[in-house]
Amino acid sequence: MRQKSGPSKPPAETVVKDIRRRTRKQHSAEEKIRIVLEGLRGEESIAELCRREGIATSLYYSWSKEFLEAGKKRLTGDTARQATAPEVKELRAEAAALKEAVADLTLENRLLKKSMIGDGEADA
Repeated sequence: MRQKSGPSKPPAETVVKDIRRRTRKQHSAEEKIRIVLEGLRGEESIAELCRREGIATSLYYSWSKEFLEAGKKRLTGDTARQATAPEVKELRAEAAALKEAVADLTLENRLLKKSMIGDGEADA
């Protein structure tokens, strides 16, 4: 038997895994909530829902658990949450503006104190 010359092809399984990895769907929070709520309604089985949405049942159950835990935390009054990127940018800009205002006021305060000390020495 003769062997082929040239580059060898990767096994088909590897190619398929790479394609799946590259085309994996990223679900938005709204999509996850919609899917979990459909499952909680119980109009169809979780397996049918997952098949229709193209997700694994284990993924559905992990989303469902996260959803219910978040709801429980919210109802118990634990409203702490992660800040979004725009909120962080806005807060940083506000902090920078406040620092600048404090620096300006501190400088103005020092200048006023020096001018008062200078005026007091001139009168004596």
